[in-house]
Amino acid sequence: MELLFDRKANENERLAFVRNYAAWVKRTPNAEWSRQQAVLIDSFVLNARNMPLTSREYLELVTGRKRVLPR
Repeated sequence: MELLFDRKANENERLAFVRNYAAWVKRTPNAEWSRQQAVLIDSFVLNARNMPLTSREYLELVTGRKRVLPR
């Protein structure tokens, strides 16, 4: 079963998000922007520590998946 996916609409949506985020970064004081980035990075680190797979296992899983799926 093939999912219907409008690549151009997806690209436009992503570009709009990037433009909006860039505009937000430009108008937001550095202290606020930096605080929010710290929260985001800390959540990434915490999530990585709770990952049930080792980095090697994850890479093997992802590499194996790429080989199986046709492009």
